[in-house]
Amino acid sequence: MTTQRLPFPVPDDRAHHFVTSYADMRDLVKDLVVPDGVPEAAATVLRTARELLRQSHYSYEFSTVAVMHSLIAVEMVLRDRILGAGEKPLHQVIKQGADSGILNARQAEYLDDGRKIRNRLVHGHTAHAVMPPAMSVPMVTTSFAIVSQFCAALTWHRSWTVCHRRWSESGLSVVSADRAVPP
Repeated sequence: MTTQRLPFPVPDDRAHHFVTSYADMRDLVKDLVVPDGVPEAAATVLRTARELLRQSHYSYEFSTVAVMHSLIAVEMVLRDRILGAGEKPLHQVIKQGADSGILNARQAEYLDDGRKIRNRLVHGHTAHAVMPPAMSVPMVTTSFAIVSQFCAALTWHRSWTVCHRRWSESGLSVVSADRAVPP
């Protein structure tokens, strides 16, 4: 049996169109930080998307995979946030999110465009797609922003719920934000 030795990675010939060296990739993704409060599963997917963007210096197609991964994270938190999302198809979840005001029109449009691209790839309608970083970085950035927005709102809501529960257990009733009175 022969062992095939893979060569060390070399920059993709197309990489020079957006950076001069791999070190420059750090600057490209430096703002893609997973904030506190993001569920670990979604956080892992977002970190993977960020690293795929960095590695697209060596394999250009990774930038497309990064976009698909970032959409997975958005779908995860969206299904958490929208009541009754369950196993509904993603286009219905996006529509429900837009109708309920959880998603603004731009976010819904972005997610629906991403869903269509994902479906073409996953269902074999597009055999190969390459999104250059000029396209993929803004899309992944938007995914990070949507996840951050959803999780910040959920974190605030959970914090308020915990505080309200503790306040109620203290025996005081909330009359207004300014004062509390005994029950």
